[in-house]
Amino acid sequence: MKKTTQHPLNGLLAAFTLLALISCGKHDDSTSKPAAAQAPNVKIGQPLAQTVIEWDEYTGRIEAVNSVDVRARVNGYLEKVNFKAGDKVTKGDLLFLIDPKPYTAQLNYAEAELERAKSRHELAKNDLARAERLFRAKAISEEEHDSRSKGLRETVAAVQSAEANVYSAKLNLEFTKVRSPIDGRIGRELITAGNVVNGSGADATLLTFIVSTNPVYVYVDADERSVLKYRRQAKKGSHGNLGDEKTPAQLAVADELDFPHQGHLDYIAPREDSTTGTLSLRGVFNNPDELLSPGFFARVRVRGSAPYPAILIPDRAIGTDQAQRFVWVVNNDNQVEYRKVELGAHIGQSRVIAQGLKPEEWIVIEGIQKIRPGIKVIPERISLPGLNKEN
Repeated sequence: MKKTTQHPLNGLLAAFTLLALISCGKHDDSTSKPAAAQAPNVKIGQPLAQTVIEWDEYTGRIEAVNSVDVRARVNGYLEKVNFKAGDKVTKGDLLFLIDPKPYTAQLNYAEAELERAKSRHELAKNDLARAERLFRAKAISEEEHDSRSKGLRETVAAVQSAEANVYSAKLNLEFTKVRSPIDGRIGRELITAGNVVNGSGADATLLTFIVSTNPVYVYVDADERSVLKYRRQAKKGSHGNLGDEKTPAQLAVADELDFPHQGHLDYIAPREDSTTGTLSLRGVFNNPDELLSPGFFARVRVRGSAPYPAILIPDRAIGTDQAQRFVWVVNNDNQVEYRKVELGAHIGQSRVIAQGLKPEEWIVIEGIQKIRPGIKVIPERISLPGLNKEN
């Protein structure tokens, strides 16, 4: 019988194989079972119940109520500039002086011509009186009487013509003193003393400009639905008399976040622009400190509703499911429920909830990205800030 011998390496391999099988057969119960999901921490709050006003926001430009280009009205040598650039002026202030001497001479000549015409008129009147006596005595012919009568009428016309020339000369002399036609803020002088200016119609020399500063206008364009809304509000507020009620408006300039300037609409264009489908609105705002300058960019908002009670929540608490808007409502067991809501107007950073929510319910304000329907949450209750009175 043949005897076989086992190699020592084979024994070691067998032992390792056995240990591997034993270790593979063992398992840890702690890793085979999934860990329980931990409830997420969220912040919840109750909707804010408050009376609100809807506002429609527009952009526009500030314009002066009155704006005047000051031009020369007579030809002549510019003798004096009587203001400093940027001064505040009042109606009637002397701004420029054009050399008055030529126009003084013209006035003197016109007055002399008037006196001559009056003398001729007196002479013609005396002649006619004598002619009438002679005509009654049949000492002169009817033709001679008519001639002297017509001569008197000619002198009357000559006096009237001379009076008109005097009036015109006085006007020209007055126009040598260029005065402010309005109250406002004046620009720089566009022509300096020593130049000759032209006062002839459309080619008249532009001397400077003046804009009124208080109040100011702002023009914006609104669609026809908004205009109809404003008109109906005005009609309702004024007991049926359209135009009697002033629609409130507020204004902010480039460096202002709120709308601190209060005003109202005073004009709605009577005709729509067919190319844009809009109508022009004009708001008027007080400007006692002259912060608002014509040409400034402005944001304007117009009151779009009467005050009404509303439920509001922050925009960040609202989720979007395709075209549907929803919120997460937390019940008494700290479970979340999916709730469809209908949205109303934007009021500041909040949104009016038209339907789907009650003021006493708690909704998730922060942490909505962690939520799935039916899960439990660890809620932290917070209070929502109220709105400004203007809203």
